[in-house]
Amino acid sequence: MKAIRVHEFGGPEVMKLEELPNLSPGLGQVVVTVKAVGVNPVDSYIRTGTYYLKPPLPYTPGMDAAGTVEALGEGVESVEAGERVYVAGTLSGAYAEQTLCDASQVHRLPERVSFAQGAGVNVPYATAYRALYNRAHGQPGETLLVHGASGGVGIAAVQMARAGGLTVIGTAGTEKGRKLVLEQGAHHIVDHSKEGYEEEIMALTKRRGVDVILEMLANVNLARDLTLLALRGRVAVIGNRGSIEINPRATMQRDLSILGLTLMNATKEELVSIHAALVAGLESGTLNPVVGREMPLGDAPLAHRAVMEPGAYGKIVLIP
Repeated sequence: MKAIRVHEFGGPEVMKLEELPNLSPGLGQVVVTVKAVGVNPVDSYIRTGTYYLKPPLPYTPGMDAAGTVEALGEGVESVEAGERVYVAGTLSGAYAEQTLCDASQVHRLPERVSFAQGAGVNVPYATAYRALYNRAHGQPGETLLVHGASGGVGIAAVQMARAGGLTVIGTAGTEKGRKLVLEQGAHHIVDHSKEGYEEEIMALTKRRGVDVILEMLANVNLARDLTLLALRGRVAVIGNRGSIEINPRATMQRDLSILGLTLMNATKEELVSIHAALVAGLESGTLNPVVGREMPLGDAPLAHRAVMEPGAYGKIVLIP
């Protein structure tokens, strides 16, 4: 099989397309023939070697993929050979024609969802769900601000929050992105590249502020986020690329909470609950991953450059 391999940490160019032996499942394991691979910003962070998770070299990047079950190890009863699935983490890496998974990492992909869409489920949708419900405890009737709503996690959050009865305000920096966010269910859209966008958000809430913020770029926005939250508001930090100075008094005045998270810290119990909800949403159509760009597997270096660029629009997917 062909797979992307990383033999040293560094820039996108360290990823090389190589030929590897086909995979075989062990006890409780599943081999999936990969039809599409999801590219996430975290894949890029790990590749640099500066992320807190550092895999042993050499390794195959990626956590998200969709395809069909190729082979089952002893004791696996949750899926069947030939079944359409998406994977939520892997044992061998996702940027490949095959991936080896623990059975608990493999989830049924409804027929209405394409493989390219399925490759965009795990990190974006599970992260959005964990941020909104497990960490920020979003409730029907509350107002949610999705800051950076046109990317994979942002679109996931907009869809699930709208279905969950929250009033959704999204921000995006391009006209194309803002149109997408409205199409995916946001009640309101704001241009976060425009000076004074904070005032527009406060006006939309009749100056009360928002209850929850999902923040994709905390090093730029966190200080301003604290001015936009209502009494007992919560901001869940999903993405960050540097340091920022804030005044803690801003949190004291209105009992605000800053909540950090990473999907890797989710418990097994959380993951079971999260993916049960995601599969149900995919089946019903309330969750509908948006694929912004498809690229050949060998273009992984180009995909890693693209996923870090501003102006996110849906999900970048690699096709083996």
